[in-house]
Amino acid sequence: MAITITDSFWQRYTDLIRNEMIPYQWDVLHDNLDIFIDKERDDPGIPSEKSHAIDNLKIAAGQKEGSHYGWLFQDSDVYKWLESAANSYALKQDDKLLDMMDEVVALIEDAQEDDGYLSTYYQIEAPELRFRRLFESHELYCAGHLIEAAVAHYKATGSERLIKVSEKFVECIKNHFGPEEGKINGADGHQEIEWALIKLYEVTGKEEYVDLSKWFLEIRGQDPDFYSKQLLENKEKGIDDRSIPHINLKYHQAHQPIHEQEEAVGHAVRLVYMAAAMAEVAAIHKDDKMFQSAKRLWDNIIKKRFYITGGIGSTVHGEAFTFDYDLPNDSMYCETCASIGLLFFARAMLKNEVDVEYAEVMERTLYNTIISGMALDGKHFFYTNPLEVNPEASQKDPGKSHVKPTRPSWFGCACCPPNLARTLTSLNKYVTSVDEEAIYVHLLMDFEGEIESNNQTVSLTQTVDLSDRGKVELSVKGVTEPVKIYIRLPEWGDMFYFENNSSVKDGYAEFIINEDKTLSIEFEMPVLMWQAHPLVRQNKGKVALQRGPYVYCLVEEDNGPHLHLLTLTEKPVAEEMSDSVLGDFFALKGKAKKIKSDDSWKNVLYQQAEKEPFEEVSLTFIPYHLWANRSVGEMMVWIDKGEE
Repeated sequence: MAITITDSFWQRYTDLIRNEMIPYQWDVLHDNLDIFIDKERDDPGIPSEKSHAIDNLKIAAGQKEGSHYGWLFQDSDVYKWLESAANSYALKQDDKLLDMMDEVVALIEDAQEDDGYLSTYYQIEAPELRFRRLFESHELYCAGHLIEAAVAHYKATGSERLIKVSEKFVECIKNHFGPEEGKINGADGHQEIEWALIKLYEVTGKEEYVDLSKWFLEIRGQDPDFYSKQLLENKEKGIDDRSIPHINLKYHQAHQPIHEQEEAVGHAVRLVYMAAAMAEVAAIHKDDKMFQSAKRLWDNIIKKRFYITGGIGSTVHGEAFTFDYDLPNDSMYCETCASIGLLFFARAMLKNEVDVEYAEVMERTLYNTIISGMALDGKHFFYTNPLEVNPEASQKDPGKSHVKPTRPSWFGCACCPPNLARTLTSLNKYVTSVDEEAIYVHLLMDFEGEIESNNQTVSLTQTVDLSDRGKVELSVKGVTEPVKIYIRLPEWGDMFYFENNSSVKDGYAEFIINEDKTLSIEFEMPVLMWQAHPLVRQNKGKVALQRGPYVYCLVEEDNGPHLHLLTLTEKPVAEEMSDSVLGDFFALKGKAKKIKSDDSWKNVLYQQAEKEPFEEVSLTFIPYHLWANRSVGEMMVWIDKGEE
């Protein structure tokens, strides 16, 4: 299956990544830029002087002298950069980019130990603790990102250099981990290698990698004391004299075996990376038990712990899920990486069963939270993606230091920027899928490509218009045998029109064709007003607006300050707009009443309740992903809803 995205909206992003993000991140990783590196929250322990990620590899390789700097997982920034560079190279070959990749590949090769081990912190600072502090070490997490970079690099260039590095590292891991006597019977505190091993299997065909992935998944939580036992053994052996910290097992999803976990808890990124790997293993092994375990986690997230923008993670404490229906708008976490992981999870679930909900979640998180994570200049980024912002609170409330009113240039923990780049340059993997019976089109964007179906190769060209009305046309050529094609009918569309001999099945328009044909679907694109479940306390009496795949928000620049005083009084309508910074887009224009703070409130904090004076105002809503590109100010997704 070879799909090329030709959509102008998404080409804007891939061009931005190629021309701006990749060179910019290259300079950041090499410490070549004089930029302010922000802490993702107020925490004096966050290293934010520099990246040093390339230098860490050079020191491990013996090319430089010095100490390791940064997080234990600093290597992964380089690996994700390399993956995004490879994905971009696959889209458009570039000799300069190839030279940059070759430099990094050679450095990685040089840094790898003879036995295959590669993790710069432990190579430089604590070789005696290799694989001995798994609750925090991120060694296998970094190995996973190295593997994913290797696979992308191989697919883009045909070079097996990093595949060989990865397989050597995996052999090292197999020599140290497993159920055998004397081996480590546990998993890394941060899931990632479980997902990456599937990618390595896909290009090598070696089923042992799937088996290893499944082992790492199923060993998690089998012994809740595993991490503490490791630390105690280190003390007894005299290789680590640090005190043994309390380890929050739910944070690591290690409180129970995965097949017993009923709800999404702990660190949101770790959870969805784990669940995505579970769904991948389930699809390969046709393992219904594994699939049902993944499905339970999916249902808990999407039905009870999922933001309207596609974000997940309700609290800064542990960057974690909390409890059902706890979805605060102004103190949430909604990490960019978590939404990327949810995208992975949704796509992996589609490999097990075609359910329109998976495609809807892919689209919602992709068009909203994920691309909100980067500015339109490609050089500023969000770690968290709030649904409500008051810049003064971000500055002065310690509990909201993570809620940034503008995108920083870089982070002390820089996982999100290169994760964005590698994801948006590989969107072709999410548009379609195929099984023994049919071709499915999940995302409504322009693309072209060839797909094998029913012992034939068919060519597909899709064009999509989402302006005044929605229209999807899919040209299918090369048909020699009957083929079924399913095109998703978006939940945000209405009054769908397509050929009478077609039907609707599970949220998709079903077409059965015997010859070359152009399939067409037309539909209305109303402005939707969503309300939250009554148990979501924060959104009682409020609505969120959507048109097409875009959730909308209010920003201070267009609507003035004190957005919380607004009550929507009529359903907004779509209006095409053009902005020198934001470009061309559809805004939503509506009416509201705004509470007036009159003289009776001077030097008064509380007074007896009376009918509050208000003024009629006009509102402009913009797509959520565009906010914070023009100025610093308030932002709000959910707005009070009055009578129309």
